[in-house]
Amino acid sequence: MSSVKVDGFKSSEVLAALAAVFEGYSDEERKQQIKKTNGIFELRVKNAGGQEGIWTIDLKNTGSVYLGEAKPKPNVTILLSDETFQDLAAGKVDGQKAFMTGKLKTKGNMMFATKLDGVLKAAKAKAKL
Repeated sequence: MSSVKVDGFKSSEVLAALAAVFEGYSDEERKQQIKKTNGIFELRVKNAGGQEGIWTIDLKNTGSVYLGEAKPKPNVTILLSDETFQDLAAGKVDGQKAFMTGKLKTKGNMMFATKLDGVLKAAKAKAKL
């Protein structure tokens, strides 16, 4: 699913891989992931050039990743740099540590934001991100 890739954002590669994992899920796996997570993440990622990219990980309705603002309203909006998202996806840093050091900010349900680590880990295991 190349429609989530955006030039100048390394994060978009990770998100494209995540989208591919979701697309590869059987209906049962998708239902399990939606039931487990039950929410929507909106990621606002700033790249080195100061541009902002917006992606949505919908694990409430569709079990998909798409480019653009969340529709319906997200449970949490996560603001971070391209580099910080890469580190999160690679498992080099966890979300709580990134939040505590100011590398990651949230709007909305902060406790729900902690589920993103689990989503990335599950997808990483499946896709070898």
